[in-house]
Amino acid sequence: EVQLVESGGGLVQPGGSLRLSCAASGFTFSSYAMSWVRQAPGKGLEWVSAIKSGGGSTNYTDSVKGRFTVSRDNAKNTLYLQMNSLKPADTAVYYCAKYPTGGITIATVPEYWGQGTQVTVSS
Repeated sequence: EVQLVESGGGLVQPGGSLRLSCAASGFTFSSYAMSWVRQAPGKGLEWVSAIKSGGGSTNYTDSVKGRFTVSRDNAKNTLYLQMNSLKPADTAVYYCAKYPTGGITIATVPEYWGQGTQVTVSS
């Protein structure tokens, strides 16, 4: 019963900020790497960010580097994505996902996904 529940999405103007949260349950959250992916309207899935189980090592796709920050609170079983300087191109459904290991490689594929939360950036 792995469960991932995203929240925090909404409508913001360009340049604004949002903080997404992903509440995890049904597994030992602190033992697994996590990721954020997104899907823009009519587009495929795009990997956004990943974080190792301990939270110290993070990675981002180039388009969000310097603007987004992934973090986790293992004591709260929660994954976060702080999104600053938002652009219309960031409009998408954002999903959190669980990897099958504590670390990741470029070929690692998430095994569970949440339901997603809508982020709309528009003026």
